[in-house]
Amino acid sequence: MSFTKPTVLETEIERFFRKTAKKDARVKNAFLLVHSEKANLHINLAEGTTGDIPSTPQQPNYMASVGKLFTSTIIALLHERGELSFEDKISRYLEPDIMDGLHVYKGDNWSDQIQIRHLLNQSSGLPDNFFPLLDKLLADPDFSITPREAVIWARRNLNPSAPPGKKGFYTDTNYHLLGLIVEHITGRPFHEALREMIFAPLGMKHASMLHVSEPMEETDLPIADFFTDDIRLNELKGFAGIDYAGGGVVAPMDDLLTFMKALSSHKLVSAETLGIMKKDKVGLNPGFDYGYGIWQVKPIPVILPEKYSCWGVLGATGAFMFYHPQLDAYLIGNFNHTSYQKKCVRFMFKVIRQILKHQQ
Repeated sequence: MSFTKPTVLETEIERFFRKTAKKDARVKNAFLLVHSEKANLHINLAEGTTGDIPSTPQQPNYMASVGKLFTSTIIALLHERGELSFEDKISRYLEPDIMDGLHVYKGDNWSDQIQIRHLLNQSSGLPDNFFPLLDKLLADPDFSITPREAVIWARRNLNPSAPPGKKGFYTDTNYHLLGLIVEHITGRPFHEALREMIFAPLGMKHASMLHVSEPMEETDLPIADFFTDDIRLNELKGFAGIDYAGGGVVAPMDDLLTFMKALSSHKLVSAETLGIMKKDKVGLNPGFDYGYGIWQVKPIPVILPEKYSCWGVLGATGAFMFYHPQLDAYLIGNFNHTSYQKKCVRFMFKVIRQILKHQQ
């Protein structure tokens, strides 16, 4: 077996990663893959444990809202096949029990004005059902709800924030609806469409959906533990209904790299379609725009320089999956704790800074 000595850059990144993971007692395990052919860089690291099992880079991770990019890519594939248009009204694909009063804002019913693109770029104005339903699940571990029921629950219990197309507001409700649209068009459960349209063609043999499907190739490695506060979430079966097409993807880091390389090199969807996915965007947070399941760094003079420009997707567990075009670098990782939802971005930027320093 050959052994390649790590480069100075790889050693620096590994040291920074392990220090970050070890210094916070809330982080029980963490994972990082960084790949750049341009920088002659490839590291795939794991730190911590799942139970009493040491973490390994090949271990599958629940990636939370990172899964949204898989959903938007399926929609983009259907768009390219002519089975839908981004501008289609969602009422064309959803049943009346879902559409009836779905979006009533200040007394006006906007339900029939919602387009697929509004769901994709988080501009539908619909409320977010994920965190209220997660609270129910945490209070009652036996709580269970289907994605369809989750949408209807949101309609009955939460209020829209704006008419469609007028404002960006991040919500899993949008992606639940996209999953139901995929099921309507393909005639099969969302997890089967995910496998047939993305996992299988790309050879992502160890990818699956949490509590819904199994990977194409079995593994003895457990899904890495993931937490909110001190609560381990892995065994909460109700996650399947409240996460769904909004973020149920489970995969090891190298499978996620396969996906991002295929997407960024236009092997999944065309350059034209990927361009639409990035350009049809709204502002969600300072420093970030949101396209079709794609977070894009929006440079801010001094505070967020152009050198950090990259695009990808984030998850509430401290998961991230980004591509940096200037460096031709992929940064994929997970801290598996909800306290790292924002911290993971700062961590990623520091890794980018390390790579840039060695390119000078």
